Amino acid sequence: MPGSDIGIDLGTATILITIRGKGIVLNEPTVVAVDKGTNHILAIGTEAQKMLGRTPGNIEAVRPLRDGVISNYDLTEQLVRYFIRKVGAHLLFKPVIMICVPSLITEVEERAVVDAAMQAGARRVYLIEEPKAAAIGAGIDITSPCGHMVVDIGGGTTDIAVITLNDIAVSTSVKVAGDKFNEAVIRHFRKRHSILIGERTAEEIKIRIGCVTPREQTISMPVKGRCLLTGLPKMLEITSDEIMEALVEPAGIIYEAIHWVLERTPPELVGDISTGGIVMTGGGSLLCGLDRYISKRTGIKAIVADDPVTCVAKGTGKALESHGQLQDGLLYISRNKKMHQ
Repeated sequence: MPGSDIGIDLGTATILITIRGKGIVLNEPTVVAVDKGTNHILAIGTEAQKMLGRTPGNIEAVRPLRDGVISNYDLTEQLVRYFIRKVGAHLLFKPVIMICVPSLITEVEERAVVDAAMQAGARRVYLIEEPKAAAIGAGIDITSPCGHMVVDIGGGTTDIAVITLNDIAVSTSVKVAGDKFNEAVIRHFRKRHSILIGERTAEEIKIRIGCVTPREQTISMPVKGRCLLTGLPKMLEITSDEIMEALVEPAGIIYEAIHWVLERTPPELVGDISTGGIVMTGGGSLLCGLDRYISKRTGIKAIVADDPVTCVAKGTGKALESHGQLQDGLLYISRNKKMHQ
């Protein structure tokens, strides 16, 4: 039943689901709230995210994926099953599921993703590498002999790849992305101000005033946290220039990974990239000034794709529409071996 075939962008921070012929039908956080005493799941997705950092001792709000891979198999399986049912993929007709994975995923991690999807009710599972899905979703013609560089900055990993003729020529994946930017903000407050802030506050700071190159006009916001010296609440007014100091370090690691890929890319493809630019996708690419930072350090124009958050999911949906080709091992099956029955 083709209408039930679904594509899943199973990210560290967010899960996006597409249904063949319908487009993106779900976008929710990959968070699960669990009663630690009974292991009973209390909430999944948006409702569970509201509990992050606010739960009593017996309730834990957790992310079952860390750094782009499954860290808690059972919770991931239940999370995937829950969302498959939520989007109405009827389990009487088991769906074909295509899932995005980081480009350097190991065989063990790969099997964990496939098993979770099969246990959640899939008839067949395909895996597609995130940079390839991101390129398709950004509107790049990956079938051409021209080289394209894609930098997909998600929640847990940044995947960088040079794609040509339907395949990845050079790629790498680093576990530095949106979550590491948040951690850098938390560390900054602890070291500079002796104040402890939570993940949600760090995320808000990053979105509202975060940057990695100076803004045209410095902006600020009030931040509340707990003073590590007194144990009492404390409020500070923080500027974008100060937050930039914290965010430049993880941005530098992403640049080094891009540099590593460029060094190993054939000169003809580097020439193509110099002309076409570096395409940035994923929610992390929206960090203010990150495109300018990469452009300045590489000397190649960096372009943030239209609606970068959904590029991977859209690319998965387009790949799913090539279902017939996939069964013949064409085009989108990662490394020509990622079909599981």
